[in-house]
Amino acid sequence: MASRMTELSLDCHDPEALAAFWCAALDWVVLDREPGLVEIGPAGRDDGELLEAVRSGPVAPTMFLAAVEEDKVVKNRMHVDLSPIDRSQDEEVERLLALGATHAEVGQTGEESWTVLADPEGNEFCVLRSLAPGHFSL
Repeated sequence: MASRMTELSLDCHDPEALAAFWCAALDWVVLDREPGLVEIGPAGRDDGELLEAVRSGPVAPTMFLAAVEEDKVVKNRMHVDLSPIDRSQDEEVERLLALGATHAEVGQTGEESWTVLADPEGNEFCVLRSLAPGHFSL
């Protein structure tokens, strides 16, 4: 059996503020917090259910936001891609901008089908095509 991806970790200056952004962006909740560290993820599973789910197949990872002193200085080597599920790509971009995201320039040509944004601390992520009914079908 292989390993499972269970958490993503993101260094930041203000874990509480960044947790608020990502919880609003993903419709997640704060799962745990301690000084300088906040874990966020999907709501609704207790630890036993989550352990069984991870053992039986892939599950959505949680995200740990950890306080660090140093600033982000270069483009992320890894980033998150988001796919809207209940609105168009343009509507989702506008929603995320209203939550505090900004447009990010990482060398796009202008021909991309995705939009590159950055969270309030400058971590890049992409908004992909919409998976909403009427926008995407198999």
